[in-house]
Amino acid sequence: MTVSELLAASAIAAVPATDLTQEQVRELLLAHGALKEANGKLSEAQDKLVQSEKLASIGQLAAGVAHEINNPIGYIFSNFGTLEKYLADLFEMLAGYQAAEVDMAGTPSAAKLKALRERIELDFLKEDIPTLMAESKEGITRVRKIVQDLKDFSRVDAHQEWVWSSLQQGIDSTLNIVNNEIKYKAEVVKEYGVLPDVYCLPSELNQVFMNLLVNAAHAITAERGTITIRSGSDAAAATAWIEVSDNGAGIPKENLTRIFDPFFTTKPVGKGTGLGLSLSYGIVRKHHGQLDVRSEVGLGTTFRVTVPVKGPALP
Repeated sequence: MTVSELLAASAIAAVPATDLTQEQVRELLLAHGALKEANGKLSEAQDKLVQSEKLASIGQLAAGVAHEINNPIGYIFSNFGTLEKYLADLFEMLAGYQAAEVDMAGTPSAAKLKALRERIELDFLKEDIPTLMAESKEGITRVRKIVQDLKDFSRVDAHQEWVWSSLQQGIDSTLNIVNNEIKYKAEVVKEYGVLPDVYCLPSELNQVFMNLLVNAAHAITAERGTITIRSGSDAAAATAWIEVSDNGAGIPKENLTRIFDPFFTTKPVGKGTGLGLSLSYGIVRKHHGQLDVRSEVGLGTTFRVTVPVKGPALP
């Protein structure tokens, strides 16, 4: 029994039944119901706060790890540039040796050089080394990009400062972060329009995009589906919008009015907390924006995030 239920029960028990009129009993029962409802809302708010604090902690951890990884990656990337120059010089030197070898034809030294060249497969090495270097540099460039995306996605601002930011850059960074969640489930199609920067809290909107993208991937039950991301703006309304659509199972009409309720989920146990869309709705409302949904069972779902370009924090 909760505290509110105990208090209500004690209040009723403290008064002899014969001294209570029907009206008083009704009022006590109403008070008990109100206390019970308030207690439930308090419990939900507490759970939501705990979840938000966990997300903030994860964001701080991710930002710290990304920063630590970024330094050695910088050294490696810089060293690759130097190494490429050194290799070019060595290959130029080898070409000189090979020219000298021709001039030394018939001598014991020339025979030794030829045998050594054949043993180490010099011609193959000259072809393979640049390829290996290019592949390695491409790999470290991709790692560098992922780390930067992680920093952008999990950017934590202790003072929650509002800044001008690109929504498209935010969703692209988020796509890289959740790529492993999506790549086996769906093809991502981008249909970006002209979009101005908006005055916002980028890390919070990135959290919204992550929730929508992961939900879209989870909604796809076919072997492989499609997630379409669209963007655009309304100059007259001074707003910008991002849409995330999937061709998944769709949401039944009876659930459409509940999907933004805290803890409401249709996912199996362990697959979701039921807080993702609720938190997303709160973040968008914090930006004085709208989070709209349209869905049809069997055809898919579309979520649209619309936010004002100037944002509520801009004078």
